[in-house]
Amino acid sequence: MKKLEALEAAIHAVEARGESYGDVRENHERIAALWSVVFGKAVTPEQVVLAMTCVKVARLMETPEHEDSWVDIAGYGACGAEVATDG
Repeated sequence: MKKLEALEAAIHAVEARGESYGDVRENHERIAALWSVVFGKAVTPEQVVLAMTCVKVARLMETPEHEDSWVDIAGYGACGAEVATDG
């Protein structure tokens, strides 16, 4: 997979997930609120993005050729930029 193909796939994935899960900030705030209860301490939406990215990195350590995880990391990067900057 070429880098621009990965970015294009990430764009499509982010768009599709937005249709399924709604606004990216609201979704990550919802996840953060739930994780805060589970872990017993405050979790931020930005931390959710970082943790989900780490999940993909951990998976890639086992199967580095798995293209979907690379695409998802690109998508989480874009979502993280929006969540962190309200933009």
